[in-house]
Amino acid sequence: MSSHPTTNSLLRFTTAGSVDDGKSTLIGRLLHDSKSIFEDQLEAVTASSAQKGLEHADLSLLTDGLRAEREQGITIDVAYRYFATPKRKFIIADTPGHIQYTRNMVTGASTADLAIILVDARHGLLEQTHRHSFIASMLGIKHVVVCVNKMDLVDWSEDRFREIVSAYRSFSSRLDIPDIKFIPISALLGDNVVDASEHMPWHTGGSLLNHLEEVFVASDRNLQDCRFPVQSVIRPQIDEARDFRGYAGRIASGVFKPGDDVTILPSGMTSRIREIRLGNKVLAKAFPPLSVTVVLEDDVDVSRGDMIVREHNQPTSTQDLDTRLCWLSDEPMNPAARYILRHTCTEAKAIIKKVHYKLDINTLHREEEFDQITMNDIVRVHIRLSTPILVDDYRENRTTGSFILVDPHSGLTVAAGVLNL
Repeated sequence: MSSHPTTNSLLRFTTAGSVDDGKSTLIGRLLHDSKSIFEDQLEAVTASSAQKGLEHADLSLLTDGLRAEREQGITIDVAYRYFATPKRKFIIADTPGHIQYTRNMVTGASTADLAIILVDARHGLLEQTHRHSFIASMLGIKHVVVCVNKMDLVDWSEDRFREIVSAYRSFSSRLDIPDIKFIPISALLGDNVVDASEHMPWHTGGSLLNHLEEVFVASDRNLQDCRFPVQSVIRPQIDEARDFRGYAGRIASGVFKPGDDVTILPSGMTSRIREIRLGNKVLAKAFPPLSVTVVLEDDVDVSRGDMIVREHNQPTSTQDLDTRLCWLSDEPMNPAARYILRHTCTEAKAIIKKVHYKLDINTLHREEEFDQITMNDIVRVHIRLSTPILVDDYRENRTTGSFILVDPHSGLTVAAGVLNL
């Protein structure tokens, strides 16, 4: 893996692990030691910790925002936090450890560049470690940092650290994660989080923050396949822009420039980009994940759900999807039910024609015999749609290669899927 200085670039990362592995404490420590919290926040946390009779400030309170989870000492929802160092900006998604909250992990990891997976040095790898690692792999996260936490409780043992590294490497060899780094830490005491640890001179791989600042993720983005799903048509009803017609949306992949010849799908009509606007600015080029307005030279029929692409590089149009699903609903899957599939800015009626197998997260074995599909199960299915949609393989494009299934009666999201073409 190449390491580049990445001045002021943005890194989105997610944290995951089993319950009480110290995820929220780790994030609190990152925020505290990188001086990214206000004094009044720290005073409130210190006062709250003193009320509980704790010796140290309980830094996990900086992220555990919901009252229910503060009282239970666990993270239920996905808590997002922003912080910055002179080298880089960061957005953290702190995701839950409880098995019943795995669906929140899917939410937090779906936009992440990197995943931090915490392992308690006393307990080693647990079911949730396997589950979160598999989800990170399934969601196309190419960079994983395994933080072996609570090293202070195993007397800073290098042997215990090596044991966990060996076990994780054995499991992860079957996953598609090209870059895995291991760091022994103590989130409570701060060892190897921001500053190098004095207790573990045997670890020479640098601290967690040092790795987060240096890891190079720009090459993970797809700049070859131009995909622009149209979210809305801009027609301002004002005299000075009476004839203006622009198409607004978020660039999924590729680089668009004025003068580019483009094709509008599904109609197949062609045109050329006249200009690309970001607010009041006119851009020389646009790339993901910018939200822009594209103006075409010709007055062609474009509406929400269409996709602007390059003529010789087009997505696949299909009504049949071979996909991996993570079932998110409290209700078991009903094979006879009809769903709404939402994909980029389009939706279509969907039925699950066949469940090929269910995946055992711990062994990665396929279970072809099972009673039902319940919350957090990961399955391989065949879905049939009422109308074709424009898709890419998820490994090439995380936006056009993913979707959600919605229950049309309740409006709840019941599953999230990634496409394997």
